[in-house]
Parts: sequence; C-alpha cells; structure tokens
Amino acid sequence: MEKDSRTSLLKKNIFFSFVLKGWAGLVQVLLVPFTLFCLGNYENGIWMTISSILLWIDHLDIGLGNGLRNNLSAQLAHNDIEKARQSVSSTFFMLIFIIIPLALISLLFINTFDIYDLLNVDQTVVNNLNDILAVSIACISGTFIFKFIGNIYLGLQLPAVNNALVVGGQTLTLICIYILKIAGIHSLMYVAIAYTLSPLLVYLIAWSFTFNWKYPQLRPSFSSFNFKAVGELFNIGIKFFILQIAGIILFATSNVMVSHYFTPEMVTPYQIAYRYFSFTMMIFTIIAVPFWSATTDAYEKKDYQWISKSISSLHKILFLIAGCLVVMVLTSHFIYQIWVGKDVHIPSSITIGMACYMMIIIYSLCYSYFLNGFGKLHLQIIFTVFAAVIYFPLAKLLINYFDVSGMILALCLVNIPGAIINRTQFKKIMNGSARGIWTK
Repeated sequence: MEKDSRTSLLKKNIFFSFVLKGWAGLVQVLLVPFTLFCLGNYENGIWMTISSILLWIDHLDIGLGNGLRNNLSAQLAHNDIEKARQSVSSTFFMLIFIIIPLALISLLFINTFDIYDLLNVDQTVVNNLNDILAVSIACISGTFIFKFIGNIYLGLQLPAVNNALVVGGQTLTLICIYILKIAGIHSLMYVAIAYTLSPLLVYLIAWSFTFNWKYPQLRPSFSSFNFKAVGELFNIGIKFFILQIAGIILFATSNVMVSHYFTPEMVTPYQIAYRYFSFTMMIFTIIAVPFWSATTDAYEKKDYQWISKSISSLHKILFLIAGCLVVMVLTSHFIYQIWVGKDVHIPSSITIGMACYMMIIIYSLCYSYFLNGFGKLHLQIIFTVFAAVIYFPLAKLLINYFDVSGMILALCLVNIPGAIINRTQFKKIMNGSARGIWTK
C-alpha cells in the first residue's frame, strides 16, 4: 500500500511538472520582447549582465538546500518530526548567517569601486546603476533565504510544488513587466524590482501557507537550531555543491573555448545545437527528478523492490530518448532552417556529436538521481571533478584535429567514465555487493 502511495505521488508530480514547465516556457518566451520594449537593447544588455551576477549569489548556499532535501526525506521516512524540524530550522538560520555578510560585502563593493567602468556602462544613459544593484542585491538576498521552502517540498516528495513556486515568481514578473509595458514606463530600476522582488513575494506567501497552515510542525524556530544538524546538512550538502560547481565550470568553459579558439560567431551554431538537443534533457529531468526524494524514502525503508521497478521504468524512457535523438539528428537540417533560418550553418559533426553527448549525460543522470537519493556521492564527485580538470587539455588537443567538434568529442569522452561508474555503483548497492568506496 505504501509503495502504491509513493508511486501515485510520483506520477502526480511528473504530470504537474510537465504542465508547469510548459507554462514556464511560455512565460520566458513572452518576457523577452516585453522586457526589450521596456528597456531597449542597451539597457536590456545591462540587465542581462546584472542578472548573471545575481545568479552566482543563488549558488552560494554551500549545498544546504540539497542537504536539507535529502535529510528531510530520510527523517520523515522514519517519522522523526523533531529532527526534521531541527534540519529545517538549522538550514533557515544558516542561510541568514551566510547571506548577511555576503550582501554587506557586495554593497560595500558597489559603493567602493567604479561599477560603471567595471560593467562598461555609460553613466549618461543609466545614472542610478549603484542604486539598481543595491536594490537587486537586497531582494535577491531575501530570495536566497526563503527559497529553501522549495527544498522542503522536494524533501516531502512534492517537486511539482517547488516548480510551482519558481513558475509563480516568473509569472508575477511577467505581469509586472506587462504592466510597465502598457503604461509606457521605460525604467531599468522598475524592471530590476519586478524581476527580483516578484520571486521573493511568492516565497513569502509560501512561507505563511507552509508553516502557518500546511506544515506547522516544521516551522523554523531558533530553539530548534542545532549545530549537529548543521554538520549533517553540510556533510552531504557540500558534496552536492561541489558537483554543481564542477558541472557549471565544465560547460561554461566550453563556451569560452569556442569563442577563444575560433570566433564568437561559432558560439551560435554550438549553442543552437545544444539547445535543440537539450529538449530531451528537459523531458528526462521532469520525469526523473521526482525519483530522487522518493528513492530516499524507499531506501530508508529498505524497499528495494520499488527501486528496482523504478529503474526499469527509467530504462524504458532511456530507449525512447535514444530513439528521439536519432530522429532529431535525421530531421535536424529541416528543423534548423525553420527555427533559425538558412544564414546559420550547423555542421553535421556538431549535430551528431551533441546528440551523443546528450545521450551520455542522460544515461549518467538515470543512475545519479538514484545515487543522490541514496546519499552516495563520493564517486560522483571524484569523476565529475576529474572530468572538469581533464576536459580543458583534452579539448585543446582534439580541436587541432576536429575543430569545434573536437570539443564535443572531449565532452563525451570525459563524461563516459562517470556514466559507467554510476551504473556500476548502483548495481553493486542494489545486489548488496558494494564494499569500501562503492558504499560512499
């Protein structure tokens, strides 16, 4: 009965995640022209630059959010409400302790250094850049703290609710930008407020709903702050943080290398091919991510039969993804022409290489989501960091023989060992033969 309940919850979350992701895609499509209308090309470029700076703040929680997600799943599986509340409270107050000095340092920086020179902004066009940055940092810092509510719902095996919070913030942003558009207001400050304050408002509403009504037993309190709980969160959270940063470095380096060793124009076909095939990644993650926390629950309850059945289901999805990638390669020339026109030429080698790379990553993720649910991250960290380190020299070598395609070949080669290790570790854990490093 418990298996049926877990599976039913999983299916509901996958369905609602598909709906939410579809709406989120439409919102993003509409935001681009509306924002351009409000700002114009120059100020829109400034806002994109500011947004990229703010994005890094979002990744500085040292993995506490993912640590909370895993710990909460395990604690609730054992119905240990007191420990669950300690994890929630400890995460909340640690996020405050992290963001306050970070925000103060950021504010000191923008008031000490010449931001106009740093970002190459014309002060006659935007005369309040420091104020815009200050307001944006203040709002994003608030979001940094309260977005942990999404991790709580992930731990509760309700990823669709987390997606709804994210999409809710984006939708409110769209409404605000549309109001600015029809009112004819062309202000970078107002646009910055719309983008940074909207998500914060959604999370504040979610705070009241979550802790005053739905889950009052998990409401953060300073009396429940526990240094031991912080240690447990950090122990697993820092591993997720390393994986995340290594992954960001790996792909970010690719874009820089394309521009550096070839021309900035070559980034366009590279990115178009990536975005084309990343559609399969989006579909797979919508289906697979809910298995993460559900696996933690099943693993804690030693329900290995449910885990085996779940991985079999994902194997079927892998076959469908592989078939989809083949069809996408065969129809790519036609799709590219409809999508970006005939002026952008994308070599077949890039298309085929990117399809292979996407299949390797999806195959690896099929097992890593389960390993994440088990809390077994040690080998993933080793091979992800190894991939990030070895990629640059290998790509530099291969581009001498295969041009841009050599970089994609390097991406494939450095990720294959990790995919093999993920599958091997998963099988060892499931058949009870894991020993030593395979258990970490």
